[in-house]
This record gives sequence, C-alpha cells and structure tokens, in this order.
Amino acid sequence: MGFSEAQEQLVVSSWKAMKKQDTESIALKFFFRFGDLYLHLFPCSYLLHFMFVPETITIIKKRIFEIAPGAKQMFSFLRDAGDAPLENHPKLKTHAVAVFVMACESATQLRNTGDVKVREATLKRLGATHVKAGVADAHFEVVKTALLDTIRDAVPDMWTPEMKAAWEEAYDQLAAAIKEEMKKAASA
Repeated sequence: MGFSEAQEQLVVSSWKAMKKQDTESIALKFFFRFGDLYLHLFPCSYLLHFMFVPETITIIKKRIFEIAPGAKQMFSFLRDAGDAPLENHPKLKTHAVAVFVMACESATQLRNTGDVKVREATLKRLGATHVKAGVADAHFEVVKTALLDTIRDAVPDMWTPEMKAAWEEAYDQLAAAIKEEMKKAASA
C-alpha cells in the first residue's frame, strides 16, 4: 500500500505544531518524562513555554533512561558526564531533535519515493556509531516508545491512532535503514 498522503500530512503537521513550541523542551521530554517520579529544581525558563509549570520546579520521570537504564552508556558524549544533570547536556537535546527531524523527513520520503533516503555518508556514520555503541533491535523499540509518547504529550489535541500509526511507520522505516547499515558496518 505504501505511505499515504494522509499519513505524511499527520506526521508533518504534528512536527510543525511541535516546532511552534520550544523544541528544546520537547527534546528533553524525549529522554525525560515529566511525571511523578522525581521532584527536581530545574531553573530553565524555557520549560514554561511547553509545560506551563513554575520555571524552577518540574517533576521529572525518566523516559528512555527509565525504560533502559543502561542506555546512558551507549551515548559516547554521556559516558563522561559524571553526576551532572543529564537534562542540562546540550548534545542530548541535539540528538533528540535529530531523531524527530529524521523521522519526519522519513515520512515525506516514504510518501514521495516509497523508501527512506538518508544521505549515504550519514547512514554509514549512523550504522557505525550504533554498532560501536552496541545498539540492538530492542533499543530501537525503546526509542520508538519514547518518540511516540513525546509526540502524544506535545500535541495531545492532534493525537489520534492514525497519527500514531503514521509516526510509527516513518520511524520503523528509518530504523530499518539504520539497522541495514549496522549489518554492513558489523561485517566490515
């Protein structure tokens, strides 16, 4: 059947809505869920734009790092982060935004060409980096869960089963391309 125009529109429109918000706070939510696990003093006023909570108090429930506690060690830039709060790490935010952008671009590519097209150099780098970090299939599922939860929380009025399915398909196709490159990198 392929990726439909309606699916592409669901992904693109929700990404546009998220970009109107503060993408850094959305990126943080990708790694950290705001919920009921920890009370944390976090003096970042940009959270006001997205969470509508007092700027110095947020409640943080870890997402990716809660689902997969060992994941921190898979990020080379976090291995030496020590005890510094991860939510303040600029590369973590950048990485999360990159995942969102690549998944959104995948939706457009799937609609236009029926396939995910990642630049060869980028795909090789992603494959090699993921192999070196020890990424397994289960890790892609953790990321997908965090991605979908973050989108749902960022645009709750837009969230539908169809939107979830569209983002899942776009992400799954992107993950498949990365996994294929991982196989090549592992056998090299």
